[in-house]
Amino acid sequence: MQEKNSYFMSSNPIKGVYGDFTVTPKDKKEVLFYRLSILSCGLFFSLGLVHWFTNGNSQIWVYFAGLVISLGLGLKWIHIYLRPLHQALIFFWVIGCIGLGIVTYHFGLTNFIYGLKENPKWVFLIGPLFVSLTGVGFKEFFCFRRIEAIGITIFIPIAFIGHLTELTNEKFTFGLLVLSSLLLLVLGIRKFDLPAEADIGDKSVFEFLENQRKLNMRDIETS
Repeated sequence: MQEKNSYFMSSNPIKGVYGDFTVTPKDKKEVLFYRLSILSCGLFFSLGLVHWFTNGNSQIWVYFAGLVISLGLGLKWIHIYLRPLHQALIFFWVIGCIGLGIVTYHFGLTNFIYGLKENPKWVFLIGPLFVSLTGVGFKEFFCFRRIEAIGITIFIPIAFIGHLTELTNEKFTFGLLVLSSLLLLVLGIRKFDLPAEADIGDKSVFEFLENQRKLNMRDIETS
């Protein structure tokens, strides 16, 4: 017999800014997929750095691919009130994937990390991927004030800008990446402590903003 408090049951009506709303089983599944994606990002990021430290450049593309795919799935299921911001994060992810394809084609699948390490300017092409990851960290800090989220928001840009401009040395950059990966892993684990409703946010705000967008589109079409 199914328990009444099952995770995937609809919530009781919740009072929102623009009216009552219900968190549906579909909403809760999306939250679960989002959390699993963020956790996967942290795992691939951390394991990739461990592999790099212990075994060098060989086969590290597997972890990088896992990170990129997990991030893309996370962006699919993330809940952000502002539609343009959500679209911007997806845009950066897509541009970063294109840049990654260019880098991989130039240096080779098994050698692109070494190529990025020895040629910092090429980091500019994959930077958008980590811009989108930083955006996820900022969203998590803004909504939940998780200290590990603000760590991701700060340390990842410092690491990449430092390497790109060659203002920081290799050890400093690697140390910041390790710290960022661990913070992302902590963030992913701690996400499961929250009720699904927390990640959904106020659905009445989503509905209000969507209705406003549709009204604006109608006004443009009839003008």
